[in-house]
Amino acid sequence: MNARLFLLAAAAALIPAPALAWGKTGHRVIAAIAETELSGLARAHIEQILGPGESLDEAANWPDEMRSAPGKYWQKTTVPWHYVDFNGLVYDGPPPEGDAFEALNRFSLVLRDPNSTLTDKQAALRFIVHLVGDLHQPLHVGRPGDEGGGKVSLLFFGKPTNLHVVWDSGMPDNEQLSFTELAAKLERHISPQDVVRWWDINPRDWITESAEIREQIYAGLPAGRVPKGNKLKKGQKVLPDLGYEYVFNFQPVMERQLQRGGVRLAAYLNALFAQPAPLPRR
Repeated sequence: MNARLFLLAAAAALIPAPALAWGKTGHRVIAAIAETELSGLARAHIEQILGPGESLDEAANWPDEMRSAPGKYWQKTTVPWHYVDFNGLVYDGPPPEGDAFEALNRFSLVLRDPNSTLTDKQAALRFIVHLVGDLHQPLHVGRPGDEGGGKVSLLFFGKPTNLHVVWDSGMPDNEQLSFTELAAKLERHISPQDVVRWWDINPRDWITESAEIREQIYAGLPAGRVPKGNKLKKGQKVLPDLGYEYVFNFQPVMERQLQRGGVRLAAYLNALFAQPAPLPRR
């Protein structure tokens, strides 16, 4: 790794957790599952755009990694593109600064535009892979002002953290599997009936589904309790402690979202590349 890439990776590790979704493992798992469901035409287009040296699972984390780059575009403009926020279950459209739904639509147009440069198409494709994953992370379909659960302090197996981090990386990395091992495990448990049922290219459907799961997540938080034999210090809050019971209840939910994200990413890319691209204007 050269010095520039090392510094970029180191800086990316310092980004606050609420800025990211699924962590690196989850995004790679979704992309790896999608690879198995791509049509031949979609696969050819993707290889043509990314080149022979970059797979979808490599592309999946690029938008998060670039958050370390200097300049207003990466430090401010792209930040709202990683989530959607709304109360209730009905998404009523993007705010003026945009969100993940609006960004996904815009990058899809770039990918289909015959006059887009290769560089623009590469960026658009990487964003699309990433944003489909973001919209399947229930806490990136968040409540306004909540930072996707980032403001919900708690303990995870006794260690201080927040709800967003638990869903970002705590549970996806709980079994200490590599992303290829986790993707292979989840892929083995996707039935043909699952593929048919989940094959949906409408992002509004994904958003509604994630919002429903988000509400289940908040409802499933246990009450805080003081560990036996300990005394609370003045001003100290009693925090929920998520452990084996929480993981038992919600790990299957998290894994199902990774599976759905992978199938739907393939469906979305297959649909984008289903028709021959129009010829560029002369």
